[in-house]
Amino acid sequence: MKIVITGASSGLGEALALHYAHGKNQLVLIARRKERLESVAQRCRAKGAEVETIIADVNDFARMREVGEELSRGGMDRIILNAGVSVGHSGGVTPFEDFERLFKTNFLSVHALLEPIIPKLIEQKKGEIVFISSLASLFTMPTSIAYSSSKRAINAYAEGLHYQLKPHGIVVMTIMPGFIDSEMTQKNQFKMPFFMSTERGVARIAHAIERKKIRYMFPFRFALMIRIVSLFPQPLRDKIVNFINFKKG
Repeated sequence: MKIVITGASSGLGEALALHYAHGKNQLVLIARRKERLESVAQRCRAKGAEVETIIADVNDFARMREVGEELSRGGMDRIILNAGVSVGHSGGVTPFEDFERLFKTNFLSVHALLEPIIPKLIEQKKGEIVFISSLASLFTMPTSIAYSSSKRAINAYAEGLHYQLKPHGIVVMTIMPGFIDSEMTQKNQFKMPFFMSTERGVARIAHAIERKKIRYMFPFRFALMIRIVSLFPQPLRDKIVNFINFKKG
């Protein structure tokens, strides 16, 4: 199986690459940090996988479209869109530059890459597109407006692609994890509920992909709590959010 993974030089992308690194798979790993990406590639090759690396910054949309063209010529079985950033949690107004960077990295870069790839998948009448979103996309806290908004945009984009591409035999999946140990979550200075190790998180993601889950949220209890709170009357939700923010402080 030919698997493309973005943001593969660290965190979940690195762990996913190592998870899929075995003799049956051909990996295409994409990231901007050359030395770190090559280190991941070498470890994957040591496990028996055939590995190609592509150095690219997802914020360079012209480069992303070039990469998409290259990948479309070679074909693929699965693309895991994992690259993403956060600006951490802040009670102030997010500077426009940070907001713009989050939407470029977490959302707009995705379409820049997929635009030339989607016609190829339609032509081959098979393939899988996997979006790594977040439970933060389901409920927007005042300290993470930019991040949650960018991930909610991904959810909407993926939902539309699912309906558009299903008739062509293409499976579109949206994975929404909670807090998983990574470079991103290591910035957080508050207690993260249902926090899980990278290994456990990747195992859950991989299991969902293999089962072709169209929308998969985990940990289940955390996702259920968010869903229940979303159904509460607004005044009660306000009190809960204020309490959580107080605990963070």
